[in-house]
Amino acid sequence: MSNPKDNLENLQRLFDRLGHYAVEAFHYLALFIIGCMIAWSAVHTVIEILTVKQYATIDDILLLFIYLELGAMVGIYFKTNHMPVRFLIYIAITALTRLLIADIQHNHKASMDLVIITGSILILAFAILVVRFASWNYPSVIRGKDHEQQLPVNKTPQPQDDELA
Repeated sequence: MSNPKDNLENLQRLFDRLGHYAVEAFHYLALFIIGCMIAWSAVHTVIEILTVKQYATIDDILLLFIYLELGAMVGIYFKTNHMPVRFLIYIAITALTRLLIADIQHNHKASMDLVIITGSILILAFAILVVRFASWNYPSVIRGKDHEQQLPVNKTPQPQDDELA
């Protein structure tokens, strides 16, 4: 005879596994959709550059860099299940640089907006420095998608061991 407590624990483990698989399936589906949208947007931008504009402006090139960073971020998340913060900061810097260039091209005058945008880029560059310093001096343990890679006994993680450093 099976114990009701054992049955309840087995049922709970089954629901936990199903919940885990549902979350994983949602992640893959959402990442696939996001990746497709990034690719479609990049292709649409390139087609527009080649057909309508017939030349690429700095804005267009920086927009393609933003698409590249977004695609890299999705690819890294697919591979490692980690979202690298650095890529978000790179995207923010590229977007602010694009805004700065567009503002200078259209207004042709110095204003406080230029100082604010430039200061924001400087702060974000400093944030990347801090993140890189932290990941170099305090690397995380490498984790695979399915299991955690164990470090040898009495070994501290080294910067070269961190896949996202």
